[in-house]
Amino acid sequence: MNKYYKKLELDKILELLANETVSDYCREKALKTQPLREYDKIKEELGKTNDAFTLSAKFGTPHFRKIQDISGSLKRAQTGSMLSFRELLDAAAVLRETAMLCDWFSQCENIESSLSEYFRALVPIKALEQRISMSIISEEEMADAASAELASIRKRITRQGLHIREQLDGMLKSKRSYLQDAVVTMRDGRYVLPVRSEHKNDVPGLVHDTSATGQTFFVEPISVVEANNEIRILKAREQAEIERITRELSAEIGSNASVISENFRISQILELYFAKANLGAKMKAAAPKLTEKPKIHLDRAHHPLLDRDTAVPISIDIGGEYNCLIITGPNTGGKTVAIKTAGLLTLMTYCGLMLPAGDNTEIGFFERVFVDIGDEQSIEQSLSTFSSHMTNVVGILNNADENSLVLIDELGSGTDPVEGAALAVSILTQLKNYRAKVLATTHYQEVKMFALETEGVENASCEFDVETLKPTYRLIVGVPGKSNAFAISQRLGMSDEVIERAKDLVSTENQRFEKIIGQLEESRREVEKMRESMAIAERNAKLTEGELKQKLSELEAQKEKELESARQRALAIVEQTRADSNRLLTELGELKKIKDKEALRKGISEAKSRTNSTLNKMHDGANPVVERRVEKYIPPRPFKQGDTVKLADTDREGTLMTVPNINGVCYVRVGSMKVKTTASNLRLVEKKEQPKQQNTGRAQAGKIKKSVTSNMNRRGGMELDIRGMMGDEGVMEVERFIDSALMSGLSQVVIIHGKGTGALREAVQSALRRMPGVRSFRQGAYGEGEAGVTVVELG
Repeated sequence: MNKYYKKLELDKILELLANETVSDYCREKALKTQPLREYDKIKEELGKTNDAFTLSAKFGTPHFRKIQDISGSLKRAQTGSMLSFRELLDAAAVLRETAMLCDWFSQCENIESSLSEYFRALVPIKALEQRISMSIISEEEMADAASAELASIRKRITRQGLHIREQLDGMLKSKRSYLQDAVVTMRDGRYVLPVRSEHKNDVPGLVHDTSATGQTFFVEPISVVEANNEIRILKAREQAEIERITRELSAEIGSNASVISENFRISQILELYFAKANLGAKMKAAAPKLTEKPKIHLDRAHHPLLDRDTAVPISIDIGGEYNCLIITGPNTGGKTVAIKTAGLLTLMTYCGLMLPAGDNTEIGFFERVFVDIGDEQSIEQSLSTFSSHMTNVVGILNNADENSLVLIDELGSGTDPVEGAALAVSILTQLKNYRAKVLATTHYQEVKMFALETEGVENASCEFDVETLKPTYRLIVGVPGKSNAFAISQRLGMSDEVIERAKDLVSTENQRFEKIIGQLEESRREVEKMRESMAIAERNAKLTEGELKQKLSELEAQKEKELESARQRALAIVEQTRADSNRLLTELGELKKIKDKEALRKGISEAKSRTNSTLNKMHDGANPVVERRVEKYIPPRPFKQGDTVKLADTDREGTLMTVPNINGVCYVRVGSMKVKTTASNLRLVEKKEQPKQQNTGRAQAGKIKKSVTSNMNRRGGMELDIRGMMGDEGVMEVERFIDSALMSGLSQVVIIHGKGTGALREAVQSALRRMPGVRSFRQGAYGEGEAGVTVVELG
């Protein structure tokens, strides 16, 4: 691995990636991962890793198994060689992995991703995989189910063995005194008896072996020789059948070698991408935004090798307003970790890995990454710490350009401070002229001053709490850090005399610079406190806003629920009304059949009573207003039909349709709705009298006379006002009104529908043509309402 990559500990990240793999081949591939050097390929790799992460989050990670690289076995199978049981099982494992991946992809096939092409390129061969799995039990054993012939042979071997054992068990009983042990054993695949040496001639048969002491002879009795020979022949046939099946399976693998090889290759690619996704999930990482411009913007980034729960996140922005960031602060304050984090996350991006950082993290494309971190002094090469650093820096200066990322730790250290500081400023100036992107750490005040005075160079500091003598590891951009050597030494017990003498030895200019840095630090802390207060206030405001939105959402939901309930109740009322209307019409039809006038009069009276009772119930059910307690009210005069009144319980105005009856019940039209209420709920609204116009002349008098006459004529009949209603609603009211008029014996009625668009008039007159009780109808004359009314003759 590139030495710069090792200094940034990329090898340790790849080890974490390898731990997420299953197969040995994929593990080796993970460990050998190298940062890509082409922008398009990096972008493609990040996209595939991110797609694997998304698919895993939705459907879970595919259950990869430990499969072996079988490329060698496939080549041998192609040439006609017979594979071993182990090789057959490995091939079946690859085919099983292929089938698993295809089955897993079926659940997300409709979601297009950059990995879809890999899944679709897999070719499962389930028949071959199932046959191998059914035939091969282990590396040494083939199953009886491999073929019918093999199963038959093995059954015959078993039966023959049982027959031999039965014979030998009989001899165990009859010749027990001749035997060393009363057991049947095997030698060279043949059943034998352990006979004592002195009785070897008493058991006729073939001696196959003797014990180490010579006291026992293993004799195959003559009676079972033929049976053992039969087993030997069957064993040979069994082995021949096993070899036949093995060759057949090997040949089938050889004919599908290219497909199996491609399946293995694709499965390992997919396993690596899902390993990257799983590593990202464990790091709580996200895919960074990649840009062609060489820059780094880290948003709350963590070093991936540190504990995320305890590590302090850092934010770095380089390549935008400034190209060079100088990080200062006390030792062990986190300076080196900061520049390592920036470099390591950049390399991880180029490896197609997700980063433990915020969603706004952005990594630019650098052609080269140069690193000088750590002590590389070498006794063999006679290199001191300073020499080793300078050797690295010389190499960096000779190769860096505007597309390079340069990370230098403790620039200029290891030599005389004055010369080291001057050299550090000169090196930074040269890198700035190259327009390279530089992250460097230092303790030199001259370098801090260089950053303050030079455009394109910015200071940063690692915060240190002097009270606790512990670093906070927070990276503060824009403010140079203090070494805090005097404060730390004093807190550790150094005498004041020594501290003061040391302070006197520091130049006035350095003291003034340190004082300014201290003031800047205090100002920064005050600003941060103000910012925290503002953030808390903003959070509280957002919390309140969220609560209000939630309450509004709940109210909207409640409103929808109430409206739905009201719609259901209204539908029930309509259905009940239709049923009652049909019943009333049926009764009316029955009454028309009665010829006896007295019975007809009595029936009409009862029908009217039932009708009024039914209508009252319908009005009670349709009235949506919930009554509330109202104050006692005495009207200034008795109520009259046509008065404008206000309903006390709803504060709505309407027109009094009927005067209160003896029970105080009356009806008020509010808009297009007819409301049943009581006299105690009414408030009389006195209309202001309009000033009378001083009109004179015969024509005006004639109009007044004609109008009065017309109104008098109309009062003799019965009126129905349906203005503002819809067509169907108006027709229903007219039908009910005509029925009531017929039962009341009226000969003429007036329907007030208004002019408007004429749709309501057309609907009413069309319905009147179909009504049996209507003799004729006409449009209102001048003074009767003209086109706004229809006068109906009944008979």
